[in-house]
Amino acid sequence: MISVSVPATSANLGVGYDVLGLALDLKARFTFETSTQKLEIVGDDPDFANEQNLIYQAFATFAKAIHQPVPNLRITVDSDIPSSRGLGSSATCVVGGIAAANAWFHAGWDRTQLLKLAAKMEGHPDNAAPAIFGQLCATILADTEPIVRQYPVSSQLQLVTFIPDYAVSTAEARQILPTTMTYADAAYQMGRCVLMTRALADGDLRLLHQVAHDRMQEPYRATLIPDYQAVRQLVTAANSVLLISGSGSTLLAIVEGATAARQLQAAASQQWPAWRVQIVQPSTEGVRVSES
Repeated sequence: MISVSVPATSANLGVGYDVLGLALDLKARFTFETSTQKLEIVGDDPDFANEQNLIYQAFATFAKAIHQPVPNLRITVDSDIPSSRGLGSSATCVVGGIAAANAWFHAGWDRTQLLKLAAKMEGHPDNAAPAIFGQLCATILADTEPIVRQYPVSSQLQLVTFIPDYAVSTAEARQILPTTMTYADAAYQMGRCVLMTRALADGDLRLLHQVAHDRMQEPYRATLIPDYQAVRQLVTAANSVLLISGSGSTLLAIVEGATAARQLQAAASQQWPAWRVQIVQPSTEGVRVSES
């Protein structure tokens, strides 16, 4: 049996569109074992318990890449990560399936090779990179070859996720973006993206307040999240920084200190009782695979 654990991820971090991604300590866990049937999927949404399941598709894609037949599989899913909420749920499925197949066939691929295939399936590497490597990742594709660098996140900073009881369509979140931008806006983004990594590493909340103002995607995607302005008002009053996680609907607050994080969590839970508001930590670990 192959067991795989993959962290949730928060992509973009405001100014790092399709480049920055952060691994979080929410986990998706998958097990893979031989079945008497072609495919059994246990623990996932019944609508996804078929060959179109992304975990299975990723496993099969890896098998095809190394010219191996796909075995009969029983896949068990146990995930803390909500689907379609901007926390990398699709990337965890892709990375989980690819990493499991790598172990199943004893293929010996390294993490960069896994990322190359995951990015091809995902279309971009910003969620797949932290899901594989952990920590805060900056990733680019040079032609099709991924280049990744990891950054620490200071323990002085706390993260609070606001996970609404509604989704935002990833396709709609991409379609709403403009197709061009000015040189001035490009320079604005590049400078702030670089400084964002330093602010997170240093735990510099003052610098975060200065650089976490995106022009490229958040102003447009915020219109797809009905409660965005209300959450921003609450987070701003707490002297914290608010970002859209991935394409939403989850919002991510960066807070200084555990006490402030607990206070913000309590206030948000009272205002939005149907939401999942929780304090999370950056995950230093990416995907983990074990065999038994």
